[in-house]
Amino acid sequence: MSRIILHSDANSFYASVEMLLNPSLRDKAVAVCGCVEDRHGIVLAKSEKAKKAGVKTGQANWQATQVCPNLITVPPQYDQYVKFSKLLRNIYLQYTDLVEPFGMDECWLDVTGSQGLFGSGESIAEDVRQRIKSELGITVSIGVSFNKVFAKLGSDMKKPDAITVLDEEHWRERIWPLPVSELLYIGPATTRKLLNRAVCTVGDLAKIPLEYLCNWFGKNGLMLWAFANGEDVSRVMFNGYESPIKSVGHGITCTCDLQKCEDVWRVILELSQNVGHRLRLHGFAATGVRLGIRGSDLNNCQYQTQLRLPSQSPFEIARAVYELFQQRYRWMETIRAITVTAINLVPSKRPIQIDMFGEAVRNLRQQKIDDCIDGIRNRFGNHSIIAASLMGDLHMPNDGRHKVKMPGMMYV
Repeated sequence: MSRIILHSDANSFYASVEMLLNPSLRDKAVAVCGCVEDRHGIVLAKSEKAKKAGVKTGQANWQATQVCPNLITVPPQYDQYVKFSKLLRNIYLQYTDLVEPFGMDECWLDVTGSQGLFGSGESIAEDVRQRIKSELGITVSIGVSFNKVFAKLGSDMKKPDAITVLDEEHWRERIWPLPVSELLYIGPATTRKLLNRAVCTVGDLAKIPLEYLCNWFGKNGLMLWAFANGEDVSRVMFNGYESPIKSVGHGITCTCDLQKCEDVWRVILELSQNVGHRLRLHGFAATGVRLGIRGSDLNNCQYQTQLRLPSQSPFEIARAVYELFQQRYRWMETIRAITVTAINLVPSKRPIQIDMFGEAVRNLRQQKIDDCIDGIRNRFGNHSIIAASLMGDLHMPNDGRHKVKMPGMMYV
């Protein structure tokens, strides 16, 4: 029996919640925007009216107000968005326990086994849509199909407050003419590669010989071919499922551009404190690190390297990332944002092959120091002990997580 998969996407979720909380905003052009003072001044979400006026997610606040002079901007209220996200999920769970989140405002539902109780997939989708509208006061667009990829595509095809069915008999006529960029997991870089090879639509992608795609994209080529040909067999995971942790990262947009290597080191060291703590919390060690940099021109670049031995140490991670920075980054632009990520994780208790030159002994000594520091922070707070090099202004937002000098601190 064919599966029946729904993908429910709350329309303009952040903006819809804001208009629900403040009825005076209804039927107006509204955008939820980041804080300009912390250099996060971009559009996070917009209402349908703002969208029609040309406001786009990711635009700078000033750009959004240029295209829509009567735009009303409001700051985000994440606690409210989390609350409504849980309320949405509670409704979904009344139809099936196979509910897999895809972000805060989107979920897949496998209702294959629910049809005997609630009717066809389209009937369930209509019931869900009407209940959310009447009970929560927001709208959703729902795609109904036989796999997750097409259900997601369906929810994007008609907005807002709509249902789109893509069945096994007629999906080719509706999906294959679409631009290839509409397919799930095909981002700008993959789209450019495909367009350079005259692959413009989903149908073009479906007809490319599989061996060609594998040559172009490796194992991802097989996934793209399967998606385009309707052969996605991935499951909708049960409620509460947590995917295995593959990486641990932390990034920040600095309050002013970094222009010196010393400032970059201090930001990397501060970010690595958080990464190391979370590795220890989850029982993982990193065998590699990745550095992400956004320049003042808003272009992004990433570099990564392997570590000699698996590590949880914030200092070891920071040192490896900084060496990577010195080797690879060219100061063409000042630096606006930095992200440090621990990658290729392994269980921290897994035995490792030590070397003959004392590095394992040194790492063990460092681990004892990190254990001691972690214990102090757990007892007295995250900023009860910090590296001396982090004293002073880190050019970071004052959001409570990056206070750098307080009475009673210990400096190491």
